[in-house]
Amino acid sequence: MPFFTHRKRFRDLSEQEVLSLAISSEEDDARIYRGYAETLRADYPASARMFEGMAVEEDQHRARLIDLHRHRFGDTIPLIRREHVAGYYARRPVWLMENLGLDRIREEAEMMERDAERFYLAAAARSTDADTRELLGDLAVAEAGHQVTALHLADENLDDDTREGEDATAHRQFVLTWVQPGLAGLMDGSVSTLAPIFATAFATQDTWTTFLVGVAASVGAGISMGFTEAASDDGEISGRGSPLKRGLASGVMTTIGGLGHALPYLITDFWTATIIAFAIVFVELWAIAWIQNKYMQTPFFRAAFQVVLGGALVLGAGILIGSG
Repeated sequence: MPFFTHRKRFRDLSEQEVLSLAISSEEDDARIYRGYAETLRADYPASARMFEGMAVEEDQHRARLIDLHRHRFGDTIPLIRREHVAGYYARRPVWLMENLGLDRIREEAEMMERDAERFYLAAAARSTDADTRELLGDLAVAEAGHQVTALHLADENLDDDTREGEDATAHRQFVLTWVQPGLAGLMDGSVSTLAPIFATAFATQDTWTTFLVGVAASVGAGISMGFTEAASDDGEISGRGSPLKRGLASGVMTTIGGLGHALPYLITDFWTATIIAFAIVFVELWAIAWIQNKYMQTPFFRAAFQVVLGGALVLGAGILIGSG
């Protein structure tokens, strides 16, 4: 509610404060775009140039706003920023965006321009002062024009071949950082836990005991795989990305792979739980083959043969040992 916040409502801002807010916002956006450019420069130089061009556009908008402020209110610009105004659009911290992919950063930039345009249009519509309405309308037009300029900059710096090359690099990085360790974890969790889970199931025919063994095996394997992946390669030379991300992907997917066929044993009826677990194992193994085909370019039938055959052998070994 309004009286619970220390921030000022937009409708309570003076014309000078609105202009000051616009100046600080344009300055922040220019710094954000330069941060994107610096982040992308090594791997995506064309996109880095595009964001540098957008930062220059923001600088020009800021200079125009400062000239307007000087003309109307003098040289002293009040300090007012986004966080001082209730309901004003926010920007994500740059360090959060640095960990996201190229497409996500491009989408964020487009959203920044749309946010600014919508704000100025809404502000102009609520204004009853002619000068203020004209000023805010000009700012809305400037932001809309910036979106067009951004498209032109993208066309200049990102031709089809360049965009395809950068997208391929981003896809490769996604595969190396997330898909490859996640797939390894899913395979380990799905296959390696088959033997202990089904051996326990057929040895005891106790669903609760089987469930506990399955959870223990899955969580233990997940922790082990996660630490092993994170410690095996810091990513600096191999280019496989953050060891924390790879360890997280591997550990989580290993745990999920094992829990998939452990959870059915929460059902008290042994054969019902076992049949459902068999069905889940079937789905898991084919899902692994599909992921290998889609992201690792492994021929589907070869991937299916390797995964399904290996899983069937481990499953059979677990059942044989548990029934012995």
